[in-house]
Amino acid sequence: MTNTSTLQHLNACAPGEFIDLLHGIYEHSPWIPERAAAKRPFATISSLKLALQEVVTQAHLDEQLGLIRAHPELAGKAAIAGALTKESTGEQAKAGLNQCSAEEFATLQKLNADYNTKFGFPFILAVKGPDGKGYTRQTIISTFARRLKNQCQDEQAECLRQIGRIAELRLNDLLAHTLQFGLTVMEWAETLAQWSDDEDGLTCAYLTAAHQQTAQQIARWMQEAGMQVQIDAVGNVVGRYQSDQPDAKTLLTGSHYDTVRNGGKYDGREGILLPIAVVKHLHERGEKLPFHLEIIAFAEEEGVRFKSTFLGSNAIIGQFDLALLDKRDDDGISMRDAMTAAGHDVAAIAHIARKPDDILGFVEVHIEQGPVLHSSNLPVGIVTSIAGSCRYLVELQGVASHAGTTPMHMRKDAAAAAAEIILYVEKRCAQVATLVGTVGQLQVPNGSVNVIPGACHLSLDIRAADDAIRDAAVADITREIEAICQRRQIELSLNQTVAAAAAPCSPWLMQQLAAATARAGVPVFHLPSGAGHDAMALARITDVAMLFTRCGNGGISHNPLETMTADDAETSAQILLDFLRHFQTKTDVGS
Repeated sequence: MTNTSTLQHLNACAPGEFIDLLHGIYEHSPWIPERAAAKRPFATISSLKLALQEVVTQAHLDEQLGLIRAHPELAGKAAIAGALTKESTGEQAKAGLNQCSAEEFATLQKLNADYNTKFGFPFILAVKGPDGKGYTRQTIISTFARRLKNQCQDEQAECLRQIGRIAELRLNDLLAHTLQFGLTVMEWAETLAQWSDDEDGLTCAYLTAAHQQTAQQIARWMQEAGMQVQIDAVGNVVGRYQSDQPDAKTLLTGSHYDTVRNGGKYDGREGILLPIAVVKHLHERGEKLPFHLEIIAFAEEEGVRFKSTFLGSNAIIGQFDLALLDKRDDDGISMRDAMTAAGHDVAAIAHIARKPDDILGFVEVHIEQGPVLHSSNLPVGIVTSIAGSCRYLVELQGVASHAGTTPMHMRKDAAAAAAEIILYVEKRCAQVATLVGTVGQLQVPNGSVNVIPGACHLSLDIRAADDAIRDAAVADITREIEAICQRRQIELSLNQTVAAAAAPCSPWLMQQLAAATARAGVPVFHLPSGAGHDAMALARITDVAMLFTRCGNGGISHNPLETMTADDAETSAQILLDFLRHFQTKTDVGS
């Protein structure tokens, strides 16, 4: 699609011309720009994109299905016959679908047929991908096969989201809209993903060779962006963009660069790479801020190697537990020895701590790791609170006896008690929107097909953005567990392993993020974080805030399928840049 217009022209032209100019954005569906025309003027390209998506969201079911069915199959009959729109032709060619091997073509034809039989509409995928460079044919085929397993309602919603992504990319082309930051963030994330502890997938555990290579690359990018850079005694990579204001204080941002096993490319790392790209932009313009800005790439948050989380951020707040230095990994290597081998001085850990009086606050950008923004069709959201959690290990002891000879009413079945507990956890935690409960581990030790389970072990994780809500749920659940065990004559051992308080985000920082979001032409949307983040640790010494970026693939995270788009990263970066340029201290906001 060639550049034929500008946002200013789209805002000013007659409705008929507006519809004509946007005729190729949605396949054979002029009713979408027709309804969006009444919402002009649009302050930003983002607001135009969101307005078009809102028309689709508010349309009747028949209209939505008509829009989906207006799209061609991938490498289907219309493509073979040359009957695609020029937009679809270019997109399918970008992904190499016009160069399928005989085997790939046959696979796609089978998938198309199976998909249409199950859902009654064609499979839709924005084949240009999250960065606009195009998916590989193998990725398209694997995505096709995975989504074929979806339920019809979920798949219809996913098709509409993919249509929104296609429209977004087409609008970029129409308006010659170039991303300042998003593509850079995506490219850098790909670069870091090449260093992994595993050959297959991305694993970057604390102070491994891959971890140290990642740190060195982050340091290089920080230096190129005009920052003063150091790698501290625990492996945090710290970039400081110096202000020229006398007596300036420091605003902190950043996230972690370690990963879970076989994790995603953006968890944590987006919150490092995105602000580096923003600072690089400021530096290239010769633009200084009235405060120092520190980007901290925290060395460890996930706890994979030494089963101890938040090592990097705890060192920054002066609460690193030196007893952890004697912990050993699965190979018997102590944390102390791993640090020394990596060239770090454990005696210097105490000197990492920041002085709270020097800090203005901490703002973390992070991929959502959940489906809320995804299902709301919004690129970003402002976090209200980071959920606190209570975790327990539950051991149930019944009586193992013969499965054939013991009457049902005489059994002391530990697994049956566990099943009742799990269902109650689900029922109780469904009562409050911000409350979640999970039994993630469940074991029947020495279980046998013909023996009534005499023991059962399970984990329990209860989280909420509000400690009072979480604690009330914990009280109800533990009381019900005790009642179930008493009724079933099961011995109970309930041991708490984690008790972490929620970390509310500071209203004065949230307000400034909200103002920057609104100026970007994006609706202000608030949501809690169910996952833990480095901001939880920083909240012990300063005010914190978080900006979430939409997570694709249904919100999957801690998984190779974790993804986001360059456009959403761009939106987050523009909001962060605007936030920095308009930043007011807590004192100024209060006055």
